[in-house]
Amino acid sequence: MPVSDAQKIESFLGLSVTDDLADPFADNADNESPAAIAEAASTPAEGQLALDVFADDDNLYLKSTIAGVKPQDLDIALVDNVLTISGQRQRDTTVSQPDFFCEECYWGRFSRAVVLPVPVLADKISAALSHGVLTITLPKAK
Repeated sequence: MPVSDAQKIESFLGLSVTDDLADPFADNADNESPAAIAEAASTPAEGQLALDVFADDDNLYLKSTIAGVKPQDLDIALVDNVLTISGQRQRDTTVSQPDFFCEECYWGRFSRAVVLPVPVLADKISAALSHGVLTITLPKAK
């Protein structure tokens, strides 16, 4: 599916599912499966988000903790039934390496791609960010 077929959805937070990214599947000469493409989309140079994916009768839900990420630093893209969440978490202070006792938080770019288990209605997707938890609601196609 060309990127132009992807839908752009705006939520009240300004989070979006966009179609303005380069098509990550355009060079798929090997006809890789969507699962293989999704796995490759999260590069080692980036952090990877942990996700909860679950469903009820009407919707598919994805939840992820993304504390410290500003809504304008977050992008959600849906292409060929693969949902990609990417963004950047920026440090608000500068600390020199010798001054750290422990450094476990990830700062910088992150992404996560997941093949959706069911078809969804792209024009009805919504996203909400509350207390550092991102919730994406994807209505199932009937």
